Amino acid sequence: MYRIKRSWKLMKASIEVLKLDKELLLFPLISSIAMIIIMLTFLIPTLIGGILDNILDAGMPVFGYFVLFLFYLVQYTVVYFNSTALVGAAIIRLRGGDPTVRDGYKIAGQRILPILGWALISATVGLILKMLSNKSDERRRGIGGLIASILGATWNVLTFLVVPVLAVEGLGPIEAIKRSWELLKRSWGEQISGTLSIGLIFTLIGIAGGMLLLDIGVALAFWLESATPVIIFGALLFLFIVVISLLSSTLSGIFSAAVYAYAADGQVGLFDESLIREAINP
Repeated sequence: MYRIKRSWKLMKASIEVLKLDKELLLFPLISSIAMIIIMLTFLIPTLIGGILDNILDAGMPVFGYFVLFLFYLVQYTVVYFNSTALVGAAIIRLRGGDPTVRDGYKIAGQRILPILGWALISATVGLILKMLSNKSDERRRGIGGLIASILGATWNVLTFLVVPVLAVEGLGPIEAIKRSWELLKRSWGEQISGTLSIGLIFTLIGIAGGMLLLDIGVALAFWLESATPVIIFGALLFLFIVVISLLSSTLSGIFSAAVYAYAADGQVGLFDESLIREAINP
C-alpha cells in the first residue's frame, strides 16, 4: 500500500508539470505517428528479406537481420529525437521556464549527431539481444531469451538518463552512457521503481477501462441485437488505449527529466524532492 501511495504521489507531481505544458503530449504523439509510417515502410523489405533467406537457406538470416538493424536504427532515431525534445522542454519547465514545442525540437535539432550515435548504439544492442533470443533449438532459444531479457533490463538501467544527458549536456553517446551511470550511482542507486510504478498504474488503468468499455459494448450489442455498439465501443477502446499510452509516455519522460535535474543540479523545480527520493528503491 505504501508503494502504491508513493507512486500516486509521484504521478500527481508529474501531472502538475503536464498541466502547465499540455503541449508536451505532442512529442510522443508525433513519435507514434512516425513509427506507424516507419513500420509500414519496412514491412515489404522485411517480407522480401524472409523470402530471400528461405531461398538461400542460410544458417543465419543475414538479409533479415540487416533489414531489422536498419529498422531499429530508424526507429530509435525517431524515438530518441522526440524523447530529447520532450525531456528538453520538461527540463526548461523544471528550471522555471515556459517551454514550447518549438523549444523542444530546437534542442533536439542541436543534438542530432549525438542522437544518431545513440540510435546506432541502441540498434546494435537491440540486434544482438534479438539474435541471442533467436537460437535454433527450443532449449537454447529459452536460455537465450532469458539472457537477452536480463541484459536488456540491465542496459535500460544503465542508460536511463542518456536522453536527458543528451538534451542538456550535449555529450556524445559513449560519454552520455558513462554520465548516465555516474548520475544514477551518485543519487539514485541501481534500481528505479518510479518508471515501473508509472507503467504499472497505467497498465491497470488501461486494463480496467478497456474491460469496462468492452463489457458495455457487448452488453448493448446483445440488448439491441445489433453489432453497432461493438463497433462504436471498439473505436472508443482504441482511442482510450492511445490516450493512456500518450499519457504514460509523456509522464515517463517528465519523470526522467526530474531525476536528471535532481541528480545533476540537486533540485527538481516543481517536483517535491522527497517524492522522487521515495520513488527510488535502492
